[in-house]
Amino acid sequence: MVMTLQLTIDCSDPQRMVAFWAPALGYVPEPAPEGHPTWRAYWEAMGVPAEELPPGAGDLAESIVDPTGRGPRVWFQQVPESKTLKNRWHFDLKVGGGRDVPPALRRERVDAAVERLVDAGATVLKIKDEPDAGFYAAALQDPEGNEFDVV
Repeated sequence: MVMTLQLTIDCSDPQRMVAFWAPALGYVPEPAPEGHPTWRAYWEAMGVPAEELPPGAGDLAESIVDPTGRGPRVWFQQVPESKTLKNRWHFDLKVGGGRDVPPALRRERVDAAVERLVDAGATVLKIKDEPDAGFYAAALQDPEGNEFDVV
């Protein structure tokens, strides 16, 4: 049996999440299947009832894929309710290079990634600086308030 993995993330604005997370993860917006100009057109061709497709759904990409084909597909599923509590999943964006990289260089890499992500719409929650343990990371939130770490 062949298995593939998809991460589905509930959100209120899939296109906003695609615009943030595609560059954050080094992914690209997933194009509509061949022969269909949009995902909405594809879903309609498959017989998905119009009442199940909210206005704007599928007009632009709502999922992202790893251009190398190694990582899982990430689908941002529109839901009516907003996030109310701490999420039970989060991404760790490992940009520092690990413990084999000198701490100053790891810190420089993390700070550069944090700056790029803040410019893209993230919010810094906390800097985790533990020099005695050789640990430096940042906790952030994406544009919809989902927490993630840059390590």
